[in-house]
Amino acid sequence: MKFIVSSSQLLKQLQVLGGVINSSNTLPILDNFLFELNQNELKISASDLETTMSTTIDVESESEGSVAISARLLLDTLKTFPNQPLTFKTEENSTVEISSSHGKYDMAFFDGNEFPKAVSIQSPSTTIIPGNVLATAISKTIFAAGNDDLRPVMSGVFFQFSTDNLTFVATDAHKLVKYSRTDVVANDTAEFIMPKKPLNLLKGILGGADSDVTIEYNDANAKFTFDNVVLICRLIDGKYPNYDAVIPKENPNKLTVDRGTFLNSVKRVSIFSSKTTHQIRLKMAGTELNISAEDIDYSNKAEERLVCEYQGDDMQIGFNSRFLTEMLSNLNSNEVLIEMSLPNRAGILTPIDGLEDGELITMLVMPVMLNS
Repeated sequence: MKFIVSSSQLLKQLQVLGGVINSSNTLPILDNFLFELNQNELKISASDLETTMSTTIDVESESEGSVAISARLLLDTLKTFPNQPLTFKTEENSTVEISSSHGKYDMAFFDGNEFPKAVSIQSPSTTIIPGNVLATAISKTIFAAGNDDLRPVMSGVFFQFSTDNLTFVATDAHKLVKYSRTDVVANDTAEFIMPKKPLNLLKGILGGADSDVTIEYNDANAKFTFDNVVLICRLIDGKYPNYDAVIPKENPNKLTVDRGTFLNSVKRVSIFSSKTTHQIRLKMAGTELNISAEDIDYSNKAEERLVCEYQGDDMQIGFNSRFLTEMLSNLNSNEVLIEMSLPNRAGILTPIDGLEDGELITMLVMPVMLNS
């Protein structure tokens, strides 16, 4: 088995695939990249048993074969090369020889047949989504997903497809984000929960992609195909909580404020908040928003006043400043609307501008009890 490939092109693909490989694997073979050569086409795969990702590149070759090569060793070597053609050639003693313009490097390989095969998805449903829409949906929601191993359904992003819209939801029970697109629809209704790891991988690759992503899914697995990349992952098993039930419908108190000013204010004031609760207090009256925080243990406190538009009864409400900062940072709008009903009911954040046609974002944040 012998092929010639551009070092920078190979490195670019391997760095994408490297994100799949765990730092400690149960099977030693999973520390390797699988190379499958078929004449001029080289397919490279990486897997952690839950997620398998493969990419295809063009090479110069007339042979066929499959080998597994150490990922760490290969990445570390390729990073040091300037762009040049590299020749890979398998030797008799289970080593692969890489020849560059400077020298030769031998590394051990395993038989490609030992590498776990990717699952094939039986009788899948298919939906096609523009790459930039999927990337935006992931980045707008994934920060709100939980990290609790006891509630695995909340540690992923809920995909809800229908013939009217596509909805993506993430929550950790303290905050919730619902992102909908009415300009992209599916052929039939479907729901599944995607784990965080494959979504972060997709987000990284889809950043500037214009291509469409084909998603095939059944009850157990999902497969994403675009350009020269295929990603197959196991879905999170379980039923997602009824998120619509927790979004309050009657919210008479409406606060409109400049997002950037409010975000900077929250960041500044939160430095003075308690390090355990991160609690900040919002006090609305007339056209004034008062933001304050206090750390009683260290006698630190801060207070700022902002001009805002406010409709409703004068009220005070406490929020965890980290959640507010995350949510405000994730929006692109100039102004945000915060709707509230009572100090012990969730607040709803929605952007007023900066949305594309057919794009809807609702963010919900649970309040914290104020120490009067």
